[in-house]
Amino acid sequence: MNFLDKLNAAWEANHSLLCVGLDPDTKRFPAYLQKKPDAIFAFCRAIIDETADVVCAFKPQIAYFHAERAEDQLEAVCGYIREKYPHIPLILDAKRGDIGATAEQYAREVFERYQADAVTLSPYMGFDSVEPYLQYREKGAIVLCRTSNPGGSDLQFLPVDEAGRQVPLYQHVARLVAEKWNTNGQCALVVGATFPQELAAVREIIGDMPLLVPGIGAQGGDIQATVAAGKTPDGKGMMINSSRAILYAGIAENEVFARASRKVAEKTRDEINRYRF
Repeated sequence: MNFLDKLNAAWEANHSLLCVGLDPDTKRFPAYLQKKPDAIFAFCRAIIDETADVVCAFKPQIAYFHAERAEDQLEAVCGYIREKYPHIPLILDAKRGDIGATAEQYAREVFERYQADAVTLSPYMGFDSVEPYLQYREKGAIVLCRTSNPGGSDLQFLPVDEAGRQVPLYQHVARLVAEKWNTNGQCALVVGATFPQELAAVREIIGDMPLLVPGIGAQGGDIQATVAAGKTPDGKGMMINSSRAILYAGIAENEVFARASRKVAEKTRDEINRYRF
């Protein structure tokens, strides 16, 4: 089953557009986990087990693992998801963007070492930076388009000429990916929930292509506006990501912290579903 088939199945099976981001900040872990040698794996495993039936995807952020020299724990987290919840898409949030032989090695890392179903990518260096990932035809390539951070406007709103008319760069990226790069039907785009008008503009350009949508929860994106702007006509089409608001909802509760995370995940999923149809 390829990435898009798995994502469609997860949307249906869990009746959810919620993606849980796994951003394990060890300074925010419950006290009882702090000194465990596998604390990162243990923390993520607890979140995964409590939320697997309310999500459409899990998204480990690679930097949180690498900064702690915990690549082995990232491998363990990815292996655990594949073994226990093989029907849930695994997205590695790496934002790779190099070219040539280097990009080929990054693609091997993501899809062979970690065996992720999809990866986030930067398009700044053009098609050369995405093509090596597209060689893995069963995998997903999720390209940054209109990011949720305020500084994204520094570049993403620069005017670009398209057939004699000026459009912002993020719209050019959306059209480029949808019309030229998505030859195998394996691409998706990242568009932030903090900019619902731009989200709607991208949806109009790309049709039913999936969107990874960060920016709700701790970043303050409005769920109702996000769903209205980004959903497809059948009420799908999005992986709406929340990380910190879910992960750290119940840290003060120590051993039962993941139950508090589940409550927030359920509430978020239910609010998303309220506006889907």
